[in-house]
Amino acid sequence: MPKYIILVGLMGTGKSAVARRLAGDGIALLDTDRLVEKSAGCTVREIFADKGEETFRVLEEQALATCLLHPDRAVIAAAGGVVTRETNRTALNSARSRGDAWVVWLHTDPEELVRRVAKGVHRPLLDGDPAGTLAKLDAERGPMYGQVADLLVDTTGKPLDEVTAEVLGEYAARFGEWGATNG
Repeated sequence: MPKYIILVGLMGTGKSAVARRLAGDGIALLDTDRLVEKSAGCTVREIFADKGEETFRVLEEQALATCLLHPDRAVIAAAGGVVTRETNRTALNSARSRGDAWVVWLHTDPEELVRRVAKGVHRPLLDGDPAGTLAKLDAERGPMYGQVADLLVDTTGKPLDEVTAEVLGEYAARFGEWGATNG
């Protein structure tokens, strides 16, 4: 039974919100963006502005590696671009192969993503042309998410409770009930 549920997908697909619901009592919630911000002492937007995307990606890689060493059961909300580095895809697939991780790709239609992220101020990749950028990222990253995912959940038009229930239902069908008493 995997000790980690890892959520991947583009920004705005609901990774952080679903992760909060899945974590619940007694299960750690790890968010790579929050870990990056904590280690850098500034926001993702500030990292992009002051140090550039490459610095962010290095910090993101370190955050994922830290998450995959967590000693207890955890839900990991991985940053949207985590799959862009081969090192991260290899780490995710190694954790899956060992049976430590179950990776869920949350996917949302890019048009809906534009509506969801319109008010977000911490998404530096969307400056300028959010619709065009999200469509491009969806096309570019989709195959990479597919390389690491055990399950694809389409979140388009679905409320948070429905998405969470779908993830939990699929986990239960494969491994048994997810919760603090497992493993």
